[in-house]
Amino acid sequence: MYEDRFWKKNWDEGVDDLDPGLFETTFVNIIQKAFQDVPDKTALGFLGIDVTFGELSDYANRFANMLLENGFKKGDVVGINLPNIPQYVISVIGTLRAGCVVSGVSPLLSAEQIKYQLNDLGSTGKKVALVTLDAIFAGHLVKIASDIPQLKLVVATSVAGFLPKIKQFLGKLLKKIPSGKVTPLPGITVLDFHKDVFVRYGTEAVSLDLTPDDLGWIQYTGGTTGDPKGAMLTHRNGCHNIMSIANWLGWTRNEGVLLSGFPFFHIAGLTVCESAIYMGWTQVLIPNPRDTDHICSEMLKYQPTNMANVPSLYQMLMENPKFKEMDHTHLGTCISAAAPFPKESQVVLENIIGKGKLLELYGMTETSPVSTMNPSMGKKKLGTVGMPFLNTHVKLVDPASGQSVPLGEPGELCVKGPLVMKGYFNKPEATAQAIDDNGYMHTGDVGIMDTEGYIKIVDRTKDMIIVGGFKVFSSKVEDILSQHPAISVLALIGVENPDRPGSEIVKAYIQLTPEALEDTGEDALKEDIITFAKNACSPYEVPKIIEFMDEIPLTAVGKIDKKVLRK
Repeated sequence: MYEDRFWKKNWDEGVDDLDPGLFETTFVNIIQKAFQDVPDKTALGFLGIDVTFGELSDYANRFANMLLENGFKKGDVVGINLPNIPQYVISVIGTLRAGCVVSGVSPLLSAEQIKYQLNDLGSTGKKVALVTLDAIFAGHLVKIASDIPQLKLVVATSVAGFLPKIKQFLGKLLKKIPSGKVTPLPGITVLDFHKDVFVRYGTEAVSLDLTPDDLGWIQYTGGTTGDPKGAMLTHRNGCHNIMSIANWLGWTRNEGVLLSGFPFFHIAGLTVCESAIYMGWTQVLIPNPRDTDHICSEMLKYQPTNMANVPSLYQMLMENPKFKEMDHTHLGTCISAAAPFPKESQVVLENIIGKGKLLELYGMTETSPVSTMNPSMGKKKLGTVGMPFLNTHVKLVDPASGQSVPLGEPGELCVKGPLVMKGYFNKPEATAQAIDDNGYMHTGDVGIMDTEGYIKIVDRTKDMIIVGGFKVFSSKVEDILSQHPAISVLALIGVENPDRPGSEIVKAYIQLTPEALEDTGEDALKEDIITFAKNACSPYEVPKIIEFMDEIPLTAVGKIDKKVLRK
């Protein structure tokens, strides 16, 4: 049934599996054509500043030479702790050209979370560098740098680094741009992106022997238990996914304009960014996706042919009169991913942008990330994540028995092919649990496949909560909050966000210790717990609703019964 990949007959005409020889290469190689063909074309549009492909290549070479001259070698790691600004794209290309490994570090992480990720990346003895904002440097890094032995290099920059000096000054003066003081760190080289990297290092190309098997990215993903895990993605993984996206969507080289609000530290945002570079497309960088007025003005200026966003951003755009009144005839496919998108809202969006333009897909960090996608030209089934991707084998299995389930029945989605990660960094046991002996990645997501091969995701076996496209793993946050002295037992669930359909709010049910309310009232204690969470968790992980219970419901075997709580 699944072995014959019957869904291929429903792919768009002309779409077929890629010749494996095409992706037996490296990301560094596949993007060279764009730099050669369109050096004077705008590669990045950012707050009124345009960076051409030629300039982008030179900047990336300076970054690569900076790494090498500071003792970094093939396989060392560069964490990139930035929002969507030009320095992120430059750091990615420069890191890969130097033979080093990219690791996105979310700017939303707490100091402890940053420390964990950097220490994990350095756990095998590799050198670690961090590219970060001056505000994060001053607010977080100075507190933790001495506890990260393998951190040898820090490159600091500002959100406004590419803007004219007067705009930088006014932005900081009016506190519209976050900033912080960059100071020396004992035993660590500290550089400024513009004053050092762009001035002290040359633009000559770096020559390194990279192979398709070499690691290009270690992107971190949460888990239902334990700490976040680094998914190791090879150049082959990345090249396959990037080439497949362009092929599936029918992109024309050098002719498109992409606008995406996906953060680059998220695998989806990074991959669409890299795909645009590969195709010689202009891409519009959105540092603050919540500023929909800015997005609308950029759409008017650049006339994007394609968009890629989480559903919640489309929801916010749909509420902006400027977006609703705009002429969208130039706009083609609009990709939606990373969270469920209510079908009713999809219809409303297509009434604004045009019928058949919205395209939902499914992916995960461990699959580079795209695993399934609705057709670009053919029938799109709203509410489904489409069909399995190029060169990809998929089956749905009973999680208990491992046996394939019939079409129309729910089963765990399992994925196999050149898109599947090499494994979890330094975690062989977790890798063995995720990838079976036949090479199938067990996603932990439950889906139903219909007779045409379209898949609908119906449940999440990993018990995660989706907040604006970010995955909140309840057990991880529960482990943190359980350290609060007033909490005896707790359980987190996601409840629908009435203001952002398709997104959830984190709600905490808490059973208190007997003495918890002796010295304070309920409201004050709730505020104290929220403050505790803010200091230890990312903002999207912090519970927005807290409900105290006399007794948390348990199942017959003594586990917390979240089904009862959800009801």
